[in-house]
Amino acid sequence: MTPAVRRAAVFAVLCTLSLAVPLFGLPVGATLAGLVLLGAFAVTDGPLFDLLAYPGDYEDRRLYGLLTFTLAAVALGLLATTSSMSVAVFVGTVLLVGYGEFAEQATRSQTDTDLFAVTAFCLVATVAAVAGQVISLSLEGAPLESVLPSVLFLAASGALLAALLRDVLFVYDDPVVMLAVGLLLWLLAELEPALGATEIVAALAVTVALGAVSYALGTASIAGMLTGILLGLVTIVLGGYGWFAVLIAFFAIGGLSTKFRYERKKELGVAEDNDGARGSGNVLGNAAVALAAVLGYAASTATLLPGDLEASLFLFAFAGSISTAMSDTLSSEIGSIFDRPRLITTLEPVEPGTDGGVTWQGELAGLLGAAIVAALAYAVFPEVDTVGAAIVVAAGFIGMTVDSLLGATLEGTVLGNQGVNFLATLSGAVVCALFGFSFVLLG
Repeated sequence: MTPAVRRAAVFAVLCTLSLAVPLFGLPVGATLAGLVLLGAFAVTDGPLFDLLAYPGDYEDRRLYGLLTFTLAAVALGLLATTSSMSVAVFVGTVLLVGYGEFAEQATRSQTDTDLFAVTAFCLVATVAAVAGQVISLSLEGAPLESVLPSVLFLAASGALLAALLRDVLFVYDDPVVMLAVGLLLWLLAELEPALGATEIVAALAVTVALGAVSYALGTASIAGMLTGILLGLVTIVLGGYGWFAVLIAFFAIGGLSTKFRYERKKELGVAEDNDGARGSGNVLGNAAVALAAVLGYAASTATLLPGDLEASLFLFAFAGSISTAMSDTLSSEIGSIFDRPRLITTLEPVEPGTDGGVTWQGELAGLLGAAIVAALAYAVFPEVDTVGAAIVVAAGFIGMTVDSLLGATLEGTVLGNQGVNFLATLSGAVVCALFGFSFVLLG
């Protein structure tokens, strides 16, 4: 057993102490946490220090990794006992991170394949989170039949987010991962998914299968795959399969468009890095607004938002953001292979790949992308009729134009590419929400 595996095993055992809160109450849990913190300060050398220390801990002879990990767990524990966060979410989160880390390190001791390590983390983390929540809820007397769908959804969502964050952050950032996962699960728990346990398992199977296909085809990196699976799962559970159909159409068509005449794009210097595989930043830059719209829709239908915010407002925002993302992606990926782009602000000829450069072929491709999303929205959303579909097309075209304008003026100095994508999809969402919602009210 390697040092990393031994350390992860000990951390997993320490995470199990979180069960003291639902089993014996807050005073016992706080006492155990205090003892762990005291030990982390007191142990500065010897076999126990070597067992628990991360490589960076040796410089100051202090178990910083254990200290920060325990403090993160304490922070979540305080939230669980002083706010609306449930103890079940707290325990599930702590066990998820601890046992997921152990599974990943054990797998990495046997293979160098990142995909196997990430898969092991997600599977074991999900099981650990389910176990932690079930034990906590059972002690509270909650009927497991009614809470099992929520337990499964939270466990899978937390495992995916944790795996994603661990992929894009430093390996010793588990305290940050724990806090981020705990806060997300707190939010998702408030939304109470309407699907049953079987439907949630089916949703997870569908999103994982499509994520695996995207990774196998080279259209997504591991981080991009995890991000897509998480977004897909949340979209299905909180929105429905209609919402997911619109989202997955963007991922599929956008990913394939990246591969369109890829060698030609490499010659022109405009090809996506990593052989066209989309990473988490690209996925989130294009889909973060859509995810916010899904969460807003779920919060609205659960009457958690103040005022009288209609759910259709978020539905049109979702459609407008995806229409923009599809329009901009097709415009860039197809328009970039043509030799004579012009800067959108001055119409002067520029080199291919210049931020803000457009071609008439790219504009047509972008308009087609917006029309595809509008057609899907018309097919799956009863709120979107012919006029609504036209609004979705217009919002996508406007958002694509905003992307080009930002690229020509602010990209590279004030904004990065993902920031431009985010603001462009936000503009498309706002335009679509305002006009679409107004049309619904007038209708």
